Amino acid sequence: MKSFGYIPNTASDRDKMMRSLGISSMEELFTDIPESVRLKKDLQLPPAWSEMELTRNFSKMAARNVNLEEYISFLGAGAYQHYIPAVVDALISRSEFYTAYTPYQPEISQGVLQAIFEYQTMFCELTGMDVANASMYDGASALAEAGIMACAATRRSKLLVSRAVHPEYRQVLRTYAYGQQIEVEEIKIANGLTDLADLEAKLTDNVAGVLVQYPNFFGSIEDIRTISELAHRQKALFVTAVNPIALGVLEAPGRFGADIVVAEGQPLGNPVAFGGPYLGMLATTKELVRRIPGRVVGQTKDLDGRRAFVLTLQAREQHIRREKASSNICSNQALNALAATIYLSYLGKKGLQQVAELNLQKAHYAQSKLVGVKGIEPIFNVPFFNEFAVKLPGNPDETNRKLLEAGIVGGYSLERSYPEYENGMLLAVTELRTKEEIDLLAERLEAIL
Repeated sequence: MKSFGYIPNTASDRDKMMRSLGISSMEELFTDIPESVRLKKDLQLPPAWSEMELTRNFSKMAARNVNLEEYISFLGAGAYQHYIPAVVDALISRSEFYTAYTPYQPEISQGVLQAIFEYQTMFCELTGMDVANASMYDGASALAEAGIMACAATRRSKLLVSRAVHPEYRQVLRTYAYGQQIEVEEIKIANGLTDLADLEAKLTDNVAGVLVQYPNFFGSIEDIRTISELAHRQKALFVTAVNPIALGVLEAPGRFGADIVVAEGQPLGNPVAFGGPYLGMLATTKELVRRIPGRVVGQTKDLDGRRAFVLTLQAREQHIRREKASSNICSNQALNALAATIYLSYLGKKGLQQVAELNLQKAHYAQSKLVGVKGIEPIFNVPFFNEFAVKLPGNPDETNRKLLEAGIVGGYSLERSYPEYENGMLLAVTELRTKEEIDLLAERLEAIL
């Protein structure tokens, strides 16, 4: 019987343990288990690898993935390749920070608590909101939590979400809503933006919140001032998911009366990393602070009058007893939030503005180059940030396969989530893309199409 195969004990180690237990074989450990339910054979597993073999084989497996350090990527759709300054990894790798565990014990966690407090402060400054929490799983779950907050605050049970919101965010929202008996209705799209006429028609007095994205899934910049006014006219809350990099050039949603602002924090110093881990960001107004999910770090003074930091506003039971919890969020993405904090601190206000401006300018240059290729045309004619949609004369998946052969990761095929945009491709351009790379994409597409 090949037990303990994954534990580095020698045969003599196992013999010594069995002698201490007063048994002569491994089988004697299982005498209380009925014979009829015992497996009585080895598991069908391949032979164990040594450390050298493991490293060699895993390296071969990893090499099958497309590496964004070696390929030119124009894929966004919710996860974006930005430059990450070396200081970010250098600091988050320090042993004092290298954990995602919630710092319940303030007497030994002042450093982590202060870092989270600074993170909350920065996100509030970025969004124009009053208070932020200590991060959540990702942007999708943050939006879903915001929807539940809106229902609890208004005592209504219906949410309107724009169809221009990320399709995966909408799926997660529906999953959360199902368990809470919350109705979710989608608002139509008009020219790549939320259809304001459809929104106004669906805004009844039983709607708890209106959820949009800014910029939206297509990169288009929504008229959030008008959407906010329409929502508040019916006493519904206005919730918006933002791209935090875009807020370097776009007006903060708090200036337009947003009640809850959420974001995916991945663009802020966190790598694409094949899809995670990421962090969900959420900020709200003082009026809604008691309904905020997850952790909140507050500033206080200790017995000696020194500046100190603690978890505040919520009892620990909120996080560990399901029957008392107001939220599904039971952990925070502290390490990812720390990366975002260091990234924002390192760039500063001017640096973030410059990164956002580069994203904006390069994306518009890329669109102008691509629509100059015969057969490619823009799907929408509205202002956009670092992402835009075009229609190809051929199948996007086949086009992407040919681009990959040329060392280019192409865009997102819109037909996966929006069947009406046949042969549509969503492309993202960040500050990392050079003029030469954008020109190369246009050349390759012209040759392929």
